[in-house]
Amino acid sequence: MDAGTFWVDLAGTAPEPRALDVRWIHGSPSAKHNTDPDIQVHAYDRHTYILRQNMAVDYEAPFLFLLFGNAQAVLIDTGATASAEFFPLRRVIDELVDGWLARHPRERYHLLVLHTHPHGDHIAGDPQFSDRPDTTVVGADLATTRKYFGFDEDPDAVAQVDLGGRVLECLATPGHHEAAVTFYDPWTGFLLTGDTVYPGRLYIQDWPAFARSIDRLIEFSDRRPVTHVLGCHIEMTRQPGVDYPIRTTFQPDEPPLQLTTGHLHDIRAAIREVGDDRPSRRAFPDFVLCPSDPPRD
Repeated sequence: MDAGTFWVDLAGTAPEPRALDVRWIHGSPSAKHNTDPDIQVHAYDRHTYILRQNMAVDYEAPFLFLLFGNAQAVLIDTGATASAEFFPLRRVIDELVDGWLARHPRERYHLLVLHTHPHGDHIAGDPQFSDRPDTTVVGADLATTRKYFGFDEDPDAVAQVDLGGRVLECLATPGHHEAAVTFYDPWTGFLLTGDTVYPGRLYIQDWPAFARSIDRLIEFSDRRPVTHVLGCHIEMTRQPGVDYPIRTTFQPDEPPLQLTTGHLHDIRAAIREVGDDRPSRRAFPDFVLCPSDPPRD
């Protein structure tokens, strides 16, 4: 940290639960009538942003997370579209970083790009940051993530990423994908679960590994204050057990993004109920178990 730089207190007290009553952009009945921005930006607090990609750009409409610390910010996932023309992620992130630095001046500041897993709708925007100064993009593949977080030496480790007074805890949570990582942010109390847990179709590549990861998240959350469990998609409707069809680009009846630690227990109970049958699809009120890889174009 530069001499004389003001240190923002991002540690200490337990996180205060904040409301997350957001009307997320959810597409439109026709592309020509779409007036939503390419990327929606929600300021959860002065140091935390949640972004959503427009469904008109890509039907996956993933959520991304930008967290600021005193020494660096981290962008978790980069969305489903590589083209900066259609998905100007770099420009939006630069504007948010510049705005934060205007309020908290520093001579040097770093951007770290991490991922919840390497499926294309979470890493496509990586090239936009390849030539950005003071930026590190960590690959999402298994070998890279295992080495970066130290999971190659201890797959059950709780790795730490220090943003400067804001230390994320990181867990390997395979099941949806072998390289899946979950992030816990003690400042907000967010548990960022990627595609492992979210209100939608939980595609399970490895059933036993997925069950172990859910058990681990339950145990982990029992020992930490979790305010919101945040995945990277919304695919359910507000009607219990009913999801939008795959490749839907208009979802006017979405439930909230945020889940609770209680939903982790619901998923574990659903796994027990299904047992070893591992059906192609099994719907529950707030999610659908789909033991297969997600479809992509």
